[in-house]
Amino acid sequence: MKKRNPDSSKIFHSEMQYSGIPGRLGVLSAALLIVIPVLCMILGLCAGRMHISAASVIKSLAAKAGFGSGIGSQQEIVLWTIRFPRILLAALTGAGLAVSGCAFQSLFSNPLATPDTLGVASGSGFGAAVALLAGSSLIGVQLTAVASGLAAVALTSLCGRTRSGNRITVILSGIMIGSLFSSFISLVKYMADTESQLPSITYWLMGSFASAGYRQLAFGAPLIIAGIFVLWLLRWRLNVLPLSSDEAASSGVNVRLLRGVTVLCATSVTASCVSMCGQVGWIGLLIPHICRMKFGNNHISLIPACVSIGAAFMILVDTAARTFSASEIPVSVLTAIAGAPFFIVLMRKSGGGTYEA
Repeated sequence: MKKRNPDSSKIFHSEMQYSGIPGRLGVLSAALLIVIPVLCMILGLCAGRMHISAASVIKSLAAKAGFGSGIGSQQEIVLWTIRFPRILLAALTGAGLAVSGCAFQSLFSNPLATPDTLGVASGSGFGAAVALLAGSSLIGVQLTAVASGLAAVALTSLCGRTRSGNRITVILSGIMIGSLFSSFISLVKYMADTESQLPSITYWLMGSFASAGYRQLAFGAPLIIAGIFVLWLLRWRLNVLPLSSDEAASSGVNVRLLRGVTVLCATSVTASCVSMCGQVGWIGLLIPHICRMKFGNNHISLIPACVSIGAAFMILVDTAARTFSASEIPVSVLTAIAGAPFFIVLMRKSGGGTYEA
């Protein structure tokens, strides 16, 4: 059995004592975490094939609030019917995947854990692919994707359950289940009609916010918001997740219940994100580590930081995806371009190992 590495544990658990630690957000940091996503939203509303000035965006916002007149029907339609729901979906997806990645990394005491660890993304992708193959509506695609993602986690839990409660076994089971559902996705693509169904399935799986609308958000957003909100409420207790069983039990927290709620929330958030925009990789790995570099490992400040930075990053990526090319670039391509170099640097710094509780 691999021995615990005290140095690695010290790095991963620094500032992660359950109580009596600094780590609350300062006034300036909290203000920045609010302002940054708002500025990115305004930039996203301005940028696009039809450029709209920041002054026009602010004027339109004022008109929506009942102050002054609008800016013209064509620009209003572009702003509030096309761009705004898309920006909201990007923000929710970025925040949801970042918080889920943060939760999974703490849950498994593994800095390389992501929302894909339990096979959630592959499971949800398979459900959505089946729904697209069957010609289901957008809501049908979302329902099937969420149900399939939860089923994938249930299978991972059953396959990884051991008497010792070894979390590495769960990770390996998640990789196995994820590979299984990826094979199922390939089978669905093989069965799809190459002229009508296959292009839509392939493009959707690559990740896109092009189909964003208020009806879609009305179904998927509540699940994401609720999952993030519960994890935010548990931010005080999430600090005990990477600790050993004895250390966690001594804190007075019901560790088994906490882990179950964390898995359920992170899984629901990830499945809902995938159901609305396809598979968007790297966010759950990239954003939590960026936030840890600035705010440390204390979840009291880490969870809000992941929400803010994840939302801002995803808005910027989507804005670039629909602006820099005549044909829209799948967002997973851009996140991979940013995430792969970061992953290589992370692996070199950690020596290819993991941090253990």
